[in-house]
Amino acid sequence: MRRPTAAPSTRSPPLTRRPHEHHHDPSGRTQRRHHRRRSGIGRATALKFAADGDRVLAVDVNRDGVEATVRAIEEAGGSALAFGGDLGEQRVVDAVVERAVAAFGGLDVLVNNAGVMDRMSALGETDDAEWDRVLRINLTAPFLLTRAALPHLLAAGGGAIVFTASEAGLRGGAAGAAYTAAEHGVIGLVKNLAVTYRDQGIRANAIAPGPTATGIRVDAAPEAHGPAVIGRLIGAVTGRISSPEEQAAALAFLASDAASFINGAVLPVDGGWSAV
Repeated sequence: MRRPTAAPSTRSPPLTRRPHEHHHDPSGRTQRRHHRRRSGIGRATALKFAADGDRVLAVDVNRDGVEATVRAIEEAGGSALAFGGDLGEQRVVDAVVERAVAAFGGLDVLVNNAGVMDRMSALGETDDAEWDRVLRINLTAPFLLTRAALPHLLAAGGGAIVFTASEAGLRGGAAGAAYTAAEHGVIGLVKNLAVTYRDQGIRANAIAPGPTATGIRVDAAPEAHGPAVIGRLIGAVTGRISSPEEQAAALAFLASDAASFINGAVLPVDGGWSAV
């Protein structure tokens, strides 16, 4: 899922797995999937994977929100579990992966999607609290969750790890200093994973969403330097706002066997913004 031009709302992930007896691909490989959720994108992704037959473990710092997502999945005939917690904490990450493996018997796919927006602050306006919050959730959390999930993906003979990055990971004028640094870091993780684990059957890719209709808000001071500069740049080049479902479809594609030879890629899902 993706983070819009917005502020401090945390997006969390879902974990999913396809039952061995029902969801084999033509080669006989079982699909077991682990997803992390971001606001509207996270919910849409959990619903998408569940609709495709996966069993989902959805994770969000907002317990009520993730339970509502699970209810929607179950009402649509899918199977899902809810987990509430902050993925910036190692103990929560460990508990998430343990529960997914215990419930599903393993993992085939991890979708890293948790994230918060910064205040669009320029570097000189970024205080320690803003920097630490954004880096902890947007970069440290996917690092921790990927590190915890990797042994299980490797034990399964490989799998797919998909990240929700951002246009801010491709350019310098899409967000503030903290968010831009975190998203460039996410893309660095993707590329390093793709190279270092490709011989062990791991694929790592990311989407870079453009503006997306989610619940994230930007808590920016209009008189600050960063929002004044960045707001003009974004307004001049972006087109329509995407739906969370459009971002979820791209994540599902990268996690699927249709993308079996795609590794280390960053797919802009932005209506052409990155081409401007």
